[in-house]
Amino acid sequence: MRLIRFAIVFSLLLVSPASPALAVSPTPRKAPLFNGSVYALAYRGSTVYAGGSFTSVSWGGRSYARNRLAAFDSASGALLSWAPSANSVVRTLTVNGSSVYAGGSFTKVSGWARDNLVQLDAGSGAVGTFSHRVTGTPYALAVGAGRLYAGGSFTAVDGSARGNLAAFSLATGGLAGAWRPSADDSVHALAVSGDRIYVGGAFHRISGVSGTLRLAAVAAGSGTVLRSFLPRAPAQVNAIATDSAGVYAATGGQGGRAMAWTSTGTLRWQRVFDGDAAAIATLAGTVFVGGHFDQACTTVNNGAHGTCTDGSVSRVKLAAISRNGGLTGWAPQANGVAGVRTLAVDSSRGVLGAGGDFTTIGGQNRKRYAWFD
Repeated sequence: MRLIRFAIVFSLLLVSPASPALAVSPTPRKAPLFNGSVYALAYRGSTVYAGGSFTSVSWGGRSYARNRLAAFDSASGALLSWAPSANSVVRTLTVNGSSVYAGGSFTKVSGWARDNLVQLDAGSGAVGTFSHRVTGTPYALAVGAGRLYAGGSFTAVDGSARGNLAAFSLATGGLAGAWRPSADDSVHALAVSGDRIYVGGAFHRISGVSGTLRLAAVAAGSGTVLRSFLPRAPAQVNAIATDSAGVYAATGGQGGRAMAWTSTGTLRWQRVFDGDAAAIATLAGTVFVGGHFDQACTTVNNGAHGTCTDGSVSRVKLAAISRNGGLTGWAPQANGVAGVRTLAVDSSRGVLGAGGDFTTIGGQNRKRYAWFD
């Protein structure tokens, strides 16, 4: 009997320790409705930008043409007039100053030839002069150290060989010729932290360095692999986030995982789900996870097809984890098969945005985009 009681108490501690105040409410605010997938979100001041496969957005009872790019007010959810038009899917966005950078599989934006990568004016949506030939598809963009960093599935930029990673000067727009780390398979996530660029994906090695399996850090300036961070992720890394405590990754594999490491690559904690974790973000000490899952496992054990073997709690497509790895009570409950594909935060306003393929959250009509505060 004492063993049974201990097991029950231990399971409860793993699921819901004395939870701190939630960083955001589980109830989504009013938001625009998208007719296609939202793959990327980025915040700039009071504006949130969205990229994906959609061709129209509904707001206030009306439908507006928005070809794979859109923007709206982050406080009210109101759709803005910003409307550059991409001729195919936008998969990643990042913001720097008055510029929005978008990557994907397009060849034209607002009538201008742009090969999978484009710079847009954050206010008007006008296409900038920044222009490069990317042989393949960027899946991730990040800004830091005076550069725009790109990761994806590509072999060259402007005819110069690149192994799924590249960098560009923000001052001149030129390709950073000396920054040449090379991943041996696709890169799906990038995050900048000080003088480091964290890289995640399906690769086995970066620049031939052993121990860089699926997650690694390279120097922002030189691109040299940083051997002080060699965590060896257990499955494809789909997203990365950082804060003062370390590095977080959302992974696929048998089920999916949210994992936390120190900046030296020591595992701090991990949470296991019954489906892929596709997105991760941190806000006010809470780690938010989105993906294809329906259940959060109460232990790190799972079986065939990701099934939780030691018990689970319902967390449909969205979950939140405390700074010590405990599952919080935050459970908005989205729907769909693919569910949540991207998460983004506006830390200054305490806002979390989610995009993907869901159409409801908590039973409310939220087609492919939702936000929480």
